[in-house]
Amino acid sequence: METPDLFTESLEEQIALRAPLAARLRPSTLDDIVGQSHLVGPDGPLRRLIDADRVSSIILWGPPGTGKTTLAELIASSTRRRFERLSAVTAGVKDIREVIDSAKRALTFDGRGTVVFVDEIHRFSTTQQDALLHAVESGVVTLVGATTENPAFSVNPALRSRSSVFALHPVGEEDVREVLHRAATLVAVTAADDALAVIARRCTGDVRQAITAFEVAIALAGNAPVALEHAMTALNTSVTRLGRDDHYDVISAFIKSMRAGETDIALHWLARMVEAGEDARFIARRLVIFASEDIGMADHTALLVAVAAADALDRVGLPEAMHHLAHATIHLSRAPKSRSVTVAIVDAVRDVREGRTGQAPPTTSEPPTFRPLGFTPPAYYREP
Repeated sequence: METPDLFTESLEEQIALRAPLAARLRPSTLDDIVGQSHLVGPDGPLRRLIDADRVSSIILWGPPGTGKTTLAELIASSTRRRFERLSAVTAGVKDIREVIDSAKRALTFDGRGTVVFVDEIHRFSTTQQDALLHAVESGVVTLVGATTENPAFSVNPALRSRSSVFALHPVGEEDVREVLHRAATLVAVTAADDALAVIARRCTGDVRQAITAFEVAIALAGNAPVALEHAMTALNTSVTRLGRDDHYDVISAFIKSMRAGETDIALHWLARMVEAGEDARFIARRLVIFASEDIGMADHTALLVAVAAADALDRVGLPEAMHHLAHATIHLSRAPKSRSVTVAIVDAVRDVREGRTGQAPPTTSEPPTFRPLGFTPPAYYREP
């Protein structure tokens, strides 16, 4: 029997006492997980696989703070297989091969399989992912990868085709509030309902961010109950994030809102992008494009306003240029829409690419027309 390592036990106790609140609140059973009932509810497919210890290679895809690592750890605690963890940030091909060799020995001598959890798997290079491929394909290891990026673009097709992809949803406001109530009970603090409500609303989708903000609010409150002002101050220290997929989704929603004339909704998406740290020059470029692409000749001032907003952004910068971006957003949302310019130039370019062209006319002092010889173009442009 091994002699207890008192130093190690003491260190683990101290680490546990000082662990962030989010770590102390991490669910220990599937029933404790909030917001992912489509996967781990009573009839959820992932729950059935975990309960039966039949988890094959899977990729957990979802935004930050939705429970990817928690699910991986619950798989580790419920399976009879060995559990190995790799971080895509620090692990190299050498580390991957050592884990695979260890898994082969365990399978040969003990008859035990190995689950390999790879956090941030989208950060693995093609070479690193390929190093896992044969072991996953042969069944030497069962891969559990976690990623915030769309696996269709961030995971090698060969590795992705050998794994089931489970998408985790952003956690809803009510579920986030439930977790905050659990946190308040765990650390024995009193918190005003409006304080918890504002944190849950601002951090909807990301449980970890909500718990971190609440922990800061507790520290700000000291021995007093957590009030709304503590929560607001704590939230001002956190950063709203947009993942790569969110970047495209939000700008698409912004454009579609302006196209539909939904001014207030367009302003909401504008504020979301700026608060998340989106490059304001990118937003300005999209406004300039929209002015001709979706409004065009229906309002000649739209392009002038969009270009002026982009120029103002270069001159004064944020946060003051928010007024100019908002000005352009409101003008473009309210403007009449016409895609006649877009349709006309797209048709003209298509004719050129398909070879419907003619010889350019010779230079004369007063040419009657610049129409290519032997070519009569269709009427591309039609008034809106």
